[in-house]
Amino acid sequence: MRACLEAYLDIETTGLSFQDCQITVVGVHLCRGNNGRFIQLVGEDISADSLLEVLEGVEVIYTYNGSRFDLPFIRRRLGVDLAEIFRHYDLMYDCWRNNLRGGFKAVERQLGIHRRLTEVNGYEAVRLWWRYVNNYDRRALAVLLEYNREDVINLKALRAKLAACG
Repeated sequence: MRACLEAYLDIETTGLSFQDCQITVVGVHLCRGNNGRFIQLVGEDISADSLLEVLEGVEVIYTYNGSRFDLPFIRRRLGVDLAEIFRHYDLMYDCWRNNLRGGFKAVERQLGIHRRLTEVNGYEAVRLWWRYVNNYDRRALAVLLEYNREDVINLKALRAKLAACG
């Protein structure tokens, strides 16, 4: 039996408001068994069509707090209801059931999941984006993309740790 195609997804935005803020980065780690590939849509490359193309063939999408943030943001800004098209599994609720509270970075620390960019958070991600847009700071964009990549890749590590918890 062939393993299903899974997607681990995380977005970066210019803020928390679905109405006033934009999506700056969509990171997706596509996995089938032990095979995977990582894709990022950035800035003007982010559209409903490009996102659906990346997710073609996916059976389930994994997020952390995606049911309250990522998926509603995508629905509002891109007009695509990913929860209607795909099975969605928000790992945050499994964390809560295992008494793992706090944001994703706090849960990572509790479970010993490694993160290289420990000083970058959501607020800093917004600042990095604007440094890139306003000052053409390619280093700021590189840091933002690496931050998003760590978020997405660590979702798979979180899922594995939660499976080991029972």
